[in-house]
Amino acid sequence: MPHTTVRSSLALRRVALFDALPDDRLDRVAQACRWQSVEAGQSLVLRAQDEGDVYFIVSGGVRITTYAASGRQVTFRDCGEGELFGELAAIDGGPRSADVLTLQPSVLASLAPADFRALLREEPLLAERVMLRLASLVRQLSERIIDLSTLEVPQRLQAELLRMAQATGVADNRARLEPSPKHAALASQISTNREQVTRELNALVRQGVLHKDGKALVVADVAHLVRAVANARGAAASS
Repeated sequence: MPHTTVRSSLALRRVALFDALPDDRLDRVAQACRWQSVEAGQSLVLRAQDEGDVYFIVSGGVRITTYAASGRQVTFRDCGEGELFGELAAIDGGPRSADVLTLQPSVLASLAPADFRALLREEPLLAERVMLRLASLVRQLSERIIDLSTLEVPQRLQAELLRMAQATGVADNRARLEPSPKHAALASQISTNREQVTRELNALVRQGVLHKDGKALVVADVAHLVRAVANARGAAASS
């Protein structure tokens, strides 16, 4: 169950959107927010819900997802500390477009739609950041739709692993995904089943592209994924 937590402009400094916002302005934002501490596995937002608050993740993480008529979970993306979600409904007044649940114990601050829109009008830099963020999300979702429509499961999995590696950070052709992504979660992200994800991950381990290291999954050859995904997309585009 959610628990109310203390309003803190210092905590909001963890949110990238508010970078360089003056202290007094950020303090007013903090006071206008509703603050809550939520355990893992809790639903925050329901698809089609008429509630338009914008949420800022002070700590923890959430999953943006939805469910097909068959009951299969389809995951759009995961968001961690410093990110926000829910801005679409706040901007256009429409219903929620996805479900959101906590992946781990999380502290969140939420701002009412009218307050969020007023903030963007008063702070043009924040409005520009939100526009850039939305443009990036559209590009990412467009790429994923193309991948889901044109690539086979092995290539879709490689594309998802590459996205995760690049988001985590690549150094010396390696990336460390910690904790290791769950097979069921990967399956929901690439629209397949857990068993097929397990088979394909094992194949990548045998090829030396991946290996386990404690609770982490190490991408040992990011360049391999880059080449494989580029070749698959090129072949799909020319077919």
